[in-house]
Amino acid sequence: QVQLVESGGGLVQAGGSLRLSCAASGTFFSINKMGWYRQAPGKQRELVAAKTSGGSTNYADSVKGRFTISRDNAKNTVYLQMNSLKPEETAVYYCNAEYAYAVIGGTRLSTSSWGQGTQVTVSS
Repeated sequence: QVQLVESGGGLVQAGGSLRLSCAASGTFFSINKMGWYRQAPGKQRELVAAKTSGGSTNYADSVKGRFTISRDNAKNTVYLQMNSLKPEETAVYYCNAEYAYAVIGGTRLSTSSWGQGTQVTVSS
């Protein structure tokens, strides 16, 4: 089981920046992908950015060029640098980790965990 602890949310004016952090702990074999999702009131949760242990990244089109995801594999921590924030990006931001919790017969058994979420509020 992996536990994820997020930090760094808060209130910022439009055009401002925030940096989110998410640290993973617990018992696992390896963490493959770590990423950030967000959910605004009345909307579905959506992918913001994700990064694999191998370094591959993907971003939502709406954040490309403004947000940067980075990862410290040694610390099992993922970061999201958010610049030029917009009011419509007000949401609860959740960290997600996909990880292998066992290896049986050479096959990795994987699952995922979610953090508790951190509120990001962008004022106009």
